[in-house]
Amino acid sequence: MLDGSNPKQGKIWKKATLSFSFDGRTMTHDFLISPIGSHSAILGIKWLEKESPEIDWSTRQLSLPIATPEIVTIAQEEEADDSPLAGIPEQYHVYAKVFGEEEFNKLPPHHHYDISIELTEEGPLNSPLYSMTDAESITLKEWLDAELKAGKIRPSKSSISSPVMFVPKKDGSRRLVVDYRHLNNRTKKNVYPLPRLDDLMSKL
Repeated sequence: MLDGSNPKQGKIWKKATLSFSFDGRTMTHDFLISPIGSHSAILGIKWLEKESPEIDWSTRQLSLPIATPEIVTIAQEEEADDSPLAGIPEQYHVYAKVFGEEEFNKLPPHHHYDISIELTEEGPLNSPLYSMTDAESITLKEWLDAELKAGKIRPSKSSISSPVMFVPKKDGSRRLVVDYRHLNNRTKKNVYPLPRLDDLMSKL
């Protein structure tokens, strides 16, 4: 037995190799089969020598240290993908930067073809603000801060204002919507005539 004496309730019958789990680790050891009363099994000196558990003598508890610490390195998304252009036709590789995260988070430079909106003189331009919940107000502030930081919007000094609202998405997040209906009613319509379809077809 553990103290070196012979078992009082009978001799050792057989030896068996069993697998079991302890402290989140699965291990396999040889056990001697013998009547030992109410105990299911006894882990002896050989088990202590093989597994080398950490023993807290004050609380009489055992714990098994991690055998081999795992070091995980988190790479950037571009580094993790060996070929980010894989599956994209080669003729479109020159436009890869346009679809990158860096270009998405900033406003493109202004060019000569920037459009202007011409307004009529009659009709209201401004609308009253829509009421929001506390959660929606927080979401709006976060959206404004992010867009200002990216340079996509700037503080307005215009005399025209349009209210905003949030529309829920399927994933539970919120989509910002600007109500431009009053502004659209004051916009001068572009009445440039479109060519006739039959004329276009005849030129093919």
